Amino acid sequence: MASILIVYASMSGNTEEILDVIKGRLEELNHDVTVEEIEDIEAESMLNYDAVLLGSYTWGDGELPYETEDFYDELDVVDISGKPVAVFGSGDTDYPKFCEAVDIFEFKLKECGAELIQQGLKIELAPESEEDKKKCITFAENVSTFFETKIDI
Repeated sequence: MASILIVYASMSGNTEEILDVIKGRLEELNHDVTVEEIEDIEAESMLNYDAVLLGSYTWGDGELPYETEDFYDELDVVDISGKPVAVFGSGDTDYPKFCEAVDIFEFKLKECGAELIQQGLKIELAPESEEDKKKCITFAENVSTFFETKIDI
């Protein structure tokens, strides 16, 4: 099926736990999944994959984590027009801007011409409940379905 890059930032491990559920389901659906920490990869690497999933926690009152800033800035100089992307993240509803990093990255990716293939996934802390795990699985399945419809056309 598709080669999918998952780029992420996780401080407490919550976003990484979301990633693990998504990655597991994508692999069950026979996709080739590569995982990279966002601070260890350049945005240009996105061009080597059929799709990119970006995961990030939200820092403070709705800011991007510092380790995502270089990648975020590099998006302005890489031609990702039409690149299939989706964003996921963890957050805490105790803060006024819950999972704002998801919204910030979605806006930036759209601004750079990428194709959002799935609505952003926002999870309160870690995906511990069955409901949250199901949301992660559905997110992965929706990404997979995007490629199934592309093949059928």
